[in-house]
Amino acid sequence: MKLQVRVIYLALWMVFLLVFVRVDFRFGFGDFVDVTEPVCGCMSCIMDPQEDPWFMEHYDNRVPKLMNRTNSNFSALTYNWWMSLQRPQSLNLSDVVEPLFSLFRDEEHYSDSSPDRCRTCAVVGNSANLIRSYYGAMIDAHDFVFRMNHGPTEGYKRDVGLKTTHRAIYPESAVDLDNSTHLVLLPFKVLDLQWLISVFTTKNITRTYTTVKPTINANKDKVMIIHPEFIRYVYERWLMKNGKYPSTGFIMLMLALHICDQVNVFGFGASADGRWHHYFDHWHRPSIHAGEHRGGVEYDVILKLEQQQRIKMFKGW
Repeated sequence: MKLQVRVIYLALWMVFLLVFVRVDFRFGFGDFVDVTEPVCGCMSCIMDPQEDPWFMEHYDNRVPKLMNRTNSNFSALTYNWWMSLQRPQSLNLSDVVEPLFSLFRDEEHYSDSSPDRCRTCAVVGNSANLIRSYYGAMIDAHDFVFRMNHGPTEGYKRDVGLKTTHRAIYPESAVDLDNSTHLVLLPFKVLDLQWLISVFTTKNITRTYTTVKPTINANKDKVMIIHPEFIRYVYERWLMKNGKYPSTGFIMLMLALHICDQVNVFGFGASADGRWHHYFDHWHRPSIHAGEHRGGVEYDVILKLEQQQRIKMFKGW
């Protein structure tokens, strides 16, 4: 009898708690263990969820990054902006697209992101802060290594490494590449696309606004072309229209940010003495705001990305 009374009292207390106190028993495994699906297979990923309104306001992975036949019909906004970068000319983009993608691989590059992928990328600039950095082996350990323009590796292995999977160029900065390196063209004018075709065919374009190489050593099957829509996106969304257009290095850093899972940045910024020059020469830039780019604005964005733990920066000092 006493046991029955206790059971009744216990039942009444349970009813009281549920009805009047409204205890919520909706606990699950996820309340104690993080069961969020991983963004990538790395220990940390660029797109790891975190409270970061600044990054999400700027980042848009829907923007086409590399050209192919399907996405080569530019929006009016992009076409007009891109053409404004060029001198007046009689060349039409529509005349170049068909021969371009008949010659080079026409595909959607790097659309393979998954929770299992861990693609590590090193973006290697040309700053003198690489001198005596001993970063070479660390750089070469990445899956992708992006280099820009003339930045050499021979004779600088200890500090900059030897591996190059992608080299960004435009006609005026073209260099010979080995057979395993992707040629990444940054087209700032229609003539740049014509030059690229000519390099592998007629070899008859020797001048743009200055003398250019009529041909270079490169693997035709590893040619990629940065989409002008992506250049405009970087310029307007990330640089807020500062300068005339982004630098090669900043565009490639942004490409890495959109196709890699981890990005480490080397050789950007001033050397330890505050001067801006290359590791392979002694030409000093009088101002980071000189020319078509706004180096100070670009550098501030890079520092912000590191502060938000989206990239890691190695300054060499």
